[in-house]
Formats: sequence, C-alpha cells, structure tokens
Amino acid sequence: MKRAALYMRVSTLDQHPETQLHDLRALASQRGLQIVREFTDKISGTKARRPGLDQLLADARRGHFEVLLVWSCDRVARSVKHFLEVLDEMRRLNIEFVSFRENLDTGGALGRAIVVIISVVAELERSLIVERVRAGMRRARLEGRHIGRPQLDLDRAAIVRHRAHGQSLGQLAKTFRVSRTTIARVLDEEKVRVPKGLPLMPSQVQQNRPPETAA
Repeated sequence: MKRAALYMRVSTLDQHPETQLHDLRALASQRGLQIVREFTDKISGTKARRPGLDQLLADARRGHFEVLLVWSCDRVARSVKHFLEVLDEMRRLNIEFVSFRENLDTGGALGRAIVVIISVVAELERSLIVERVRAGMRRARLEGRHIGRPQLDLDRAAIVRHRAHGQSLGQLAKTFRVSRTTIARVLDEEKVRVPKGLPLMPSQVQQNRPPETAA
C-alpha cells in the first residue's frame, strides 16, 4: 500500500478546507492509499511563503510518502511557473502527483504527457512576454524615450559648492536626498578637488596611490 499525503489550501481564514479534505480522503480510499500526512494552508494563492506547502516539500524530500493528492492544481501553486517547479520536484523524488478536480495523475502516461504540454505552453508564454518587452524597448529607443529608471534631476553645481565648503558625503547625501554612492559618482564625474582634511573620492584614491616598485 502506497503512502499518500494530502494538501489543501483555502484563500481566507473564514473559509474551511473540509470539502477538499472529504474529496481527497475518498479519492485515497478508492485508490487503496494509506494517508500518512495532511497539510493545510489558509493563505492567499499569491503568497510565496506557505507553511503547509513548505512542510510538505520537506517531508517529500525525506521520503515520507509516495503519492501527493491535491484537490486542484491552483490550490498548490501561485503561477504556472511555480506549478511546474513543484511537479518537477515531485518527479525527481519519484512521487506521483494526483489532482482531484482536473483528474490529473502523473503516475500514468496520459498524466505525464499533460505535464509536458503544460511545460511547453508555459515556455511559449515566457518567450512571447520576453519578445513583447524587447519590442517595446526597441520602439521606445526609436522614439527617443528614456528606458529604465528615471534620471535624477540633481543640481550638480550645488553639490560641488557644498563639497568645496567642507560637507562630507553623508551630509551631501542627506541634503540632496540621494545615496552616498550617487554623491560620490557626481563628484567623480565633475572631477572635484577635495579640500584638505576631507576624504578622497574612489577615483582620487586611485590617482593618489604611489606607483608600485619592482621587487
């Protein structure tokens, strides 16, 4: 008799998994499976962290069961990509995946073929998304529009003046509401000479380093 684990998920705390549990227990009985663990999550399907699913995967890696029964595929994964990742891990662990509502069973040839089809469709979808993004970026470049993060509108002359009056990188970052790295980059690009007693810029440290002598 194969050992089976059940996984149920409901979206909100006021919902109850009893309907899913009843159907899965009946399915396990019909297939002559021994239920060894039951996992339940009461959490939105979009959440990445699910305590019940995480524990289920940990038990699967320890070899605690050979069959995983779920009420529906969308109860397990938050996306097609995540669903395929779960299926792939079940396959590597030689665990059969059975879905009650979709009548999907990876223990048979038809179930394995359906998983392959889902994988191909998901890969096609990813390719189409990537191509649409690239096409949009090409069009934006042709139209002269900026791509990426909006450029910072910094008063470079003011930064240089404040630095010349002795302000540190931290003080400048606070004054202009940007990071110390941004301030350092602006000063490097403006080739600002550092007043005596102030720390050097990274490029200035390199310029002021004494030449190495041959051993």
